[in-house]
Amino acid sequence: MHGPAGSVAAVGDPAGRGAGRYAPSPTGDLHLGNLRTALLAWSLARNERLRFDIRMEDLDERSRPEFVDRQLRDLESLGMDWDGPIIFQSERLDRYEEVFQDLMRRGLLYECYCTRKDLAEVTSAPHRPPGSYPGTCRALAEQERESGRAKLAGMRRGPAMRLRTEFPDGGSGDLTVVDEINGPYTGSVDDLVIRRGDGVFSYNFVSVFDDGVENVTQVVRGDDLLPSTPRQVYLQRVLGSAAPRYFHVPMVLNVEGVRLAKRDGAVTLRKLHARGWSPQDVVELLGRSLGIEGARSAEDFARGLQIEMLHRKPWLINPQELTKGPGYLNVRG
Repeated sequence: MHGPAGSVAAVGDPAGRGAGRYAPSPTGDLHLGNLRTALLAWSLARNERLRFDIRMEDLDERSRPEFVDRQLRDLESLGMDWDGPIIFQSERLDRYEEVFQDLMRRGLLYECYCTRKDLAEVTSAPHRPPGSYPGTCRALAEQERESGRAKLAGMRRGPAMRLRTEFPDGGSGDLTVVDEINGPYTGSVDDLVIRRGDGVFSYNFVSVFDDGVENVTQVVRGDDLLPSTPRQVYLQRVLGSAAPRYFHVPMVLNVEGVRLAKRDGAVTLRKLHARGWSPQDVVELLGRSLGIEGARSAEDFARGLQIEMLHRKPWLINPQELTKGPGYLNVRG
């Protein structure tokens, strides 16, 4: 699993060929944006002859077993397959705890007593990157820490645990990553949360750990997550795992320019099916959003996909037009 220095070993890839993955949260049905990202992740992995994993990020309290089954059936209906058993983060809590304790022993974690209100005030301060944490609780005296614990105890929660980031040159904490679609990207690396105040391990921590132990060498996800990538690459170095190749793909937005969501209406397979759409129609729709013509299966989609197709703006879609049924494809054709 992990060695004395916190490194991780790839236990899920005995052949050493690397892997791609799709990692949804089973909190509801997948919508068109989720499905397009899944198809892209599957296609890019299969085109490079990589293993492909499905990982259910089910630590969210809203996760439900029925959504696991429904999401998997949706992916299968589009023609996707995967290698090995489904990975559930909820079954890896002992592993996460072991690595967490190793980080504690190494003196890399500290308690944070900031509330959501405190953090909102910090992140809105001028001259700070959006969402970054300035290390408010990093060097408190013991009396201040006791006061912080007492404050949170009254709120029936404990302190969050943050990673104490250190840069050799003592610089600003910026880190540059290279994305396969967007090119070099430089972002701020702050003291990111490893375990939240409610005791749940953070997305950044468990996702980075899982990618390391599964030897994930290709990560495909929406470009809204590009700003968090420098933090994750820093954490990979702390854990001793290699950085994968990143493909941050264009988003799917509604007509208002907001990220597509289930509340937008007929944007899930079930709701589209009720309007006459078959899974094959949906694949064709998703393919056309990227310039792939005539794709009626995941294999067609992968065969027609070229990396240049991903150098484009977000896909704007009006869910109301989809309620007219798959005849929309002929109109758009």
